[in-house]
Amino acid sequence: MPIAPAGLRLACTAAGLLLVAATATTAGAAQPLPARTAHTAEASDPGAWSAPLSTRGRYIVDSRGDRFRLRAANWDGAQGSWTGSGSVADPANHHAGQDSHGIPLGLDRVALPQLMSDFHELGINTVRLPFSNEMIHSTTPVPDAAVAANPRLRGRTPLQVYDAVVEALDGSGFAVILNNHTNTSRWCCGVDGNERWNSGQSTQAWADDWVYMARRYAGVPRVVGADLYNEVRRDVLDDPNWGMGDAHDWYAAAQAAGDRILTEADPRLLIVVEGINWTGVPVDGLPHGRPVLTPARTLSHTLVDAHKLVYSAHFYGYTGPHHSGATGIGETHDARYQDLTRDQLSAALADEAFFVEESGRHYTAPVWISEFGIGSGETNQAARTWFTAITDYFADHDTDYAYWPLVGHAGHDDWALLRYDGAGHRSGVLDADDWRGAAWRHLGQAAGRTGPVAPVPVWRMLAVDHGDAVESVRVRATGDWDPGAYKAACPDGLRLIGLSHTRGRGLCTDNGTDGLRSSTGGQTVVTDERHVPAGDDWASGYTKLQCPAGAFLAGYSVRGERVSAALCVSGRDPLAGAGRTVWFDRSDNRPADAAGGDFAQGDYKGQCAADEYAAGIAFTTRFGSRPGPDALLCRRLS
Repeated sequence: MPIAPAGLRLACTAAGLLLVAATATTAGAAQPLPARTAHTAEASDPGAWSAPLSTRGRYIVDSRGDRFRLRAANWDGAQGSWTGSGSVADPANHHAGQDSHGIPLGLDRVALPQLMSDFHELGINTVRLPFSNEMIHSTTPVPDAAVAANPRLRGRTPLQVYDAVVEALDGSGFAVILNNHTNTSRWCCGVDGNERWNSGQSTQAWADDWVYMARRYAGVPRVVGADLYNEVRRDVLDDPNWGMGDAHDWYAAAQAAGDRILTEADPRLLIVVEGINWTGVPVDGLPHGRPVLTPARTLSHTLVDAHKLVYSAHFYGYTGPHHSGATGIGETHDARYQDLTRDQLSAALADEAFFVEESGRHYTAPVWISEFGIGSGETNQAARTWFTAITDYFADHDTDYAYWPLVGHAGHDDWALLRYDGAGHRSGVLDADDWRGAAWRHLGQAAGRTGPVAPVPVWRMLAVDHGDAVESVRVRATGDWDPGAYKAACPDGLRLIGLSHTRGRGLCTDNGTDGLRSSTGGQTVVTDERHVPAGDDWASGYTKLQCPAGAFLAGYSVRGERVSAALCVSGRDPLAGAGRTVWFDRSDNRPADAAGGDFAQGDYKGQCAADEYAAGIAFTTRFGSRPGPDALLCRRLS
């Protein structure tokens, strides 16, 4: 999210990285709510879409399989607005002089029905709705003045007001994506106690809050997504990372929280994982930059539902691939996005985010640009040119997007699409004199994919680098099938088709099948050669863990590098096709099309063909040899 002046928050970040320690508050435990009743009111076009949402390749689709493009905006306020200095009671100490009182902005000036009508006029269909962990646990009612235009909300806590906003959006036909924006109610995004999901609180508490929120709105049909955390970044001392397995591992935290939401709270929800917004100290000569989604190329997420992952990224003109956006302290000589030519900007966007949309890769997913924006009073021509260029890019690439912010106070936040004065009079991007209007209309009206989206093959990575990766709900229900080992299992509906030689990485797919597993059959944990038929030594001299007849590999376990067990599940249809041995102990051995992409970069990999399934793993325990998988038994599907 931006602040005015634009560079201030990141200048503060840089200063804080060098001079101060971060602080945060810890929220108390949330209490469960009674069961909720869903609204049934429809949007002005009730046939436009049908919840829940899921993914097909790079597209989000509704329950009918039709493309649903997120044309969204951020309705901020519930994440907090205090800037961290001075009295919290003084509006001057809140972002842009707007004290949100921890609830979505504008409720003091405009009635909810009018806000819904104005949002429809903008042409959006989705609202990203930020909240803070502190908001969840606050028991203090908001001041009457904060909801002056909505008197029925008087006496409610911030979370109860948030409830009313969610219900109004749902009733008006908008998709709602919940966004855990901050831990505290302090304005984001510098050294402010909100740098990471676990700044000032444990990862367990953070994930517990998510389960609570997902359960709370599980009965509201148009709550369609959980945006896990906003702009993960460095604090004073430490960077977040993607896959190191420590307390700052955003990859692992997002994976675990996403799976908990889907298995413990609401299996309907999209799980939105934002890239890393900043690492390093913004000083010339020291490593620093915005990794964004680039780490997903080599380590992507696999959830228990293979059709629920959405990746997201943020882009503002005053930041850059290696520029924090700071002015003064923390400003470096790196280019900002608004300094780039159109071609350079396109290349940066593709490298940092949009590569994820490439089809047939383990990381393939929709990319949602869940924040971008600019002020109506912007006079810098480079910034204005950037805004036109990036909205053109989004229009040309049929991008899912969310503008920041949706609502603001007139005379305070000129970034807002809609601004309201004290009497509720509206101004903003719909006015003829707002220079952003042409770009906004072009983006909203640009032609894009509509109608049915055909199912496409899914490819998903399994990684046991630092722990289990059991992504099958059915397998999870059977308990710990190899105690003490790191275990991996493909999501239900997918089969194991590839393995790496050294690091325990795997590749899953549903290519060529529509669910291969029997609905009634069980699973077999194979730890010896009892299922290898006599006279069928497909890897002579090697230990072979082969599935029983009619079963296929859905998972595996390792102890260190050594294979510990193969997890086999019964096939829905007869599985007795001709087999072959795929060796990968000395080099890669994968199909020519390399479908799924490089799921274990730097390691030797073996992979069955698209019309095959894996039925066995071979490895050696010979002295001096690596104990990882050396070969796969691949059999034809039919």
